[in-house]
Amino acid sequence: MPLPPNDSDSAQIPQGLFLRFVTEIGRRWLVFLAATGGVWYLFMDSIRWIWRAIVKPGVRLGYVAIISQVVRLGVRAIGIVILLSICIGAILSLQMEPPLADFSAEDKIANIIGIAVLRELGPLISAVILTGFAGAAVAAEIGTMVVGEEIEALEAHALNPVRFLVVPRVSATTFSMICLTVFADCTAIAAGMFVAVYFLGIPARLYWDNTILQCSPMDFVSGLSKAVIFGLLIGLISCYNGLRVTGGAAGVGRATTDTVVACIVSVIFADLVFTAIFYMLGWV
Repeated sequence: MPLPPNDSDSAQIPQGLFLRFVTEIGRRWLVFLAATGGVWYLFMDSIRWIWRAIVKPGVRLGYVAIISQVVRLGVRAIGIVILLSICIGAILSLQMEPPLADFSAEDKIANIIGIAVLRELGPLISAVILTGFAGAAVAAEIGTMVVGEEIEALEAHALNPVRFLVVPRVSATTFSMICLTVFADCTAIAAGMFVAVYFLGIPARLYWDNTILQCSPMDFVSGLSKAVIFGLLIGLISCYNGLRVTGGAAGVGRATTDTVVACIVSVIFADLVFTAIFYMLGWV
């Protein structure tokens, strides 16, 4: 005679699934905390070396290396940033005209584009492009050096990897983000004005006056402050993921993918945090 099913046996499956779910959540949370701590350590160590270079004339950071990294990581991204900014500015003009026309407020396109580009879109466009150019390149480069034991060779010669590898790349991504954001702001606003004037029939003088009246210097400053934070995040996350590569060439590929995802998520989250802070301070 078959025995009836045991209730405890049938309950083991969902209990096991729940346990695995909780374990996975805990594991991912610990990985996130470890990564946050590692990025923070790199940031503080980089600040320490920069400060030592300022107060101690004998300590050099390798300014030639910083300039070469700016050229390699930032200059290459200028063309893509300008192209996307032109598209974004034109799209905003075309999308804003129909709803504003219902209220006979087509001239307010300038107000919307100016605020949106200076505060949000300029830094975000630049950050996404720089992540693709610099983030992936830095993670792959440093990861390859780790696999090839070049980092150990630097340490064997009493050369600090943070000083010679991290500081130049973080400085380059930060400076590049500032420059790319300025390019993106100017290009997107100019593209929006071109479409509004030559395709939507808005007088150029009116468009320009509305832009000047609506956009304050604080809008530009808030966008540049976000650009600094985004540049720091991209550089630090890229270097951190590169330095912790394991598993040979496959590990380099994983680090590159993780870097792109982590940089984009971190940039958007930081944008939310700083937008909320600016709102509470009355800068929005």
